[in-house]
Amino acid sequence: MSSNEEKLVIDFIPKEVQHSEFDWADLSTQANDRVGKARCLKNGDSITIFSINIYPDWKSHGFGRQFVEYCKANFKMVIADRVRPTAQGFWDKMGFKEESECNWVFRR
Repeated sequence: MSSNEEKLVIDFIPKEVQHSEFDWADLSTQANDRVGKARCLKNGDSITIFSINIYPDWKSHGFGRQFVEYCKANFKMVIADRVRPTAQGFWDKMGFKEESECNWVFRR
């Protein structure tokens, strides 16, 4: 994280609370500005990321990268599900490898 980047605050909302099959993560700044959300599925020591949505006013601030770094630090395996061709460079830079059609995986 560069010195001019704001630190991301991640708040996972349990499936039971949201009445959803997914674990949604609210993404905010320390000043409590909501910058986006992520749709995931936690399964023990792994997490599958289905989407990361950073709101337009907050794009290019590094929040998507910070969320992925958090997942890499807190889960042994992180799966990026159905990665679009235009996003493959991002996942490659984040240390993920393509393992099956459109799924990129990070293991530690």
